[in-house]
Amino acid sequence: MSRPSPPAMPLPAQAVDDTPVCPIGATVGATVAAIAQRLPGVRQRRKAARPQELLEAALGLFVEKGLAATRTEDVARLAGVSKGTLYLYYPSKDALFKAVVHTYLAQVIAVGTEMADKFDGPASELLPLLAHTWWTQVGSSKAAALMILIMSEASAFPDLAQYYVDEVVAPSHALLARVVQRGIDRGEFRPMDVTSVVQALIAPAQFLVLYRQCTAVCAANPVPLDPERFMQTQIELLLRGLEVRPQA
Repeated sequence: MSRPSPPAMPLPAQAVDDTPVCPIGATVGATVAAIAQRLPGVRQRRKAARPQELLEAALGLFVEKGLAATRTEDVARLAGVSKGTLYLYYPSKDALFKAVVHTYLAQVIAVGTEMADKFDGPASELLPLLAHTWWTQVGSSKAAALMILIMSEASAFPDLAQYYVDEVVAPSHALLARVVQRGIDRGEFRPMDVTSVVQALIAPAQFLVLYRQCTAVCAANPVPLDPERFMQTQIELLLRGLEVRPQA
């Protein structure tokens, strides 16, 4: 009597395209990736990028949810780290918000200040240059909504509102005041109250941010606004008001 044949060995699973699945290869790939993440160079690059990743996540959530509703654990989750890791860099939500304001707003003002220090041309050319820099770096970005955020939640977060005034509002005014005063001192602009001129320069930028924020959620906007053309028009109007008038 013959012995029964041994059961047939199951064939390897086939992919949809008949390509054999290789679990060993998949395991090796995952292992290599895990080892790569533990290499010193990879770890250092990942660690160096982490603060910026946290700030980007925080900016998005602050703008979307507001200061009060944003939780640090949500920021950490969005950035792909633990809450404890977030606290290594930013020990509180207040510290995180201040870092966002410093990175996305205050540093842009610092760039504008450096630009003004190095610029030796007419003040009438420097003002449009600063306006364009503000628009490309802040006004057209998500960071512009931080102004609206502060306006809406200042009463609940007075310390953060004060930080915003100290780090953004005051330096912006100081920068523009220097440029306007330079134009007056050089005879380009007629003598005027510098503080009032600065406020007149800033007001159109604030309007632009508010207008864009309000109309962005509308299905249709019967009065569309071209931001760059709007800024150029406002600068031209202000410069015409500042320029020295010919003697009658």
